[in-house]
Amino acid sequence: MSEIPQTDVSRPSALPTATLTQRGIAPAQVDQNSSDYLDAIEEEWNKRVDAEVETLVDGMVDLVGLASIEDKDKFQIAQESFQAQLRADSMVRAANSLLSITHSMKLLLLLSDEAQIAHRRDAELKVLQRERDEAKGKVAALLDELLRRPQSKKAPQSEKQ
Repeated sequence: MSEIPQTDVSRPSALPTATLTQRGIAPAQVDQNSSDYLDAIEEEWNKRVDAEVETLVDGMVDLVGLASIEDKDKFQIAQESFQAQLRADSMVRAANSLLSITHSMKLLLLLSDEAQIAHRRDAELKVLQRERDEAKGKVAALLDELLRRPQSKKAPQSEKQ
């Protein structure tokens, strides 16, 4: 009668190796500021996209190379057919991966913090307006300098007459 009944209920227990950081995140990344973290994420996305595009390009180059017409025996034709199928399959996987990446990026954009985006846009707008005003000032100074030089040359001629 000391038998423990078997149930489907989960019994919570302490994990033997509990850590405070999330799984898969190195402790050095926890200490990063947000701009460094976002730059690292952007670089990771770029690497994934570059790898998938490279797979597509390499697959297309291989398919074009396999499509050559020359005297071939049945074994070589079957072998190239199999290679073409493998390349096409890897290209389809790469294209699906790119579609998945674009879908994820769309979701990130839709679910991102709009206030942060607006703040960044406004800050960039202020910087651009300041640069524009500085450029206008430089152009006005150069224009004044150019317009004053001919007047100073004309003035001595009018005094002679």
